[in-house]
Amino acid sequence: MGKTRLEAFSDGVIAIIITIMVLELRAPHGDTLGTLRPLWPVFLSYVLSFVYIGIYWNNHHHMLHAVKHVNGPVLWSNLHLLFWLSLTPFTTAWMGENHFAPTPVAVYGVGLLLNAIAYTILVRTLIKRHGRDSEFAARIGSDLKGRISLALYAIAVALSFVNPWISLAIYFGVAMIWLVPDRRFET
Repeated sequence: MGKTRLEAFSDGVIAIIITIMVLELRAPHGDTLGTLRPLWPVFLSYVLSFVYIGIYWNNHHHMLHAVKHVNGPVLWSNLHLLFWLSLTPFTTAWMGENHFAPTPVAVYGVGLLLNAIAYTILVRTLIKRHGRDSEFAARIGSDLKGRISLALYAIAVALSFVNPWISLAIYFGVAMIWLVPDRRFET
């Protein structure tokens, strides 16, 4: 089975996710810059989530260019990833509206962790589809960056009840790790 429909569907879902997130931004009532001040947590949450969705879209795009064929398990694994990504607008809005309170920051982190787990499952399913000795598997390698990200998300979720700002710094740090497209698939 070709991969074109998988790519097109994924691109469409990710575009809808970003659209839903931006629709959560509400214009303030008032005509001064001071009326924007209470909205900074919502905007900051949006920016962080927009970067994350962009990272997933970019790396998903690059990874799928290295894919030769997909099958049923790959389609389901991709749908699993899209499910968790689709919850990002909710966790983003909850975290921003509650000014980075511990529980919403933890739930946001759980969402990031589940996104990363789903992406890992998709990668493993693609390796199984192409074979452990395939060029695709060789490009994935040990996936150290992915494993470090999973660990950092878990740590950040736990720390959100100690200090949500530390968790946000970790979420930001992981995003910075992934901001550059995955070079394993660039060539």
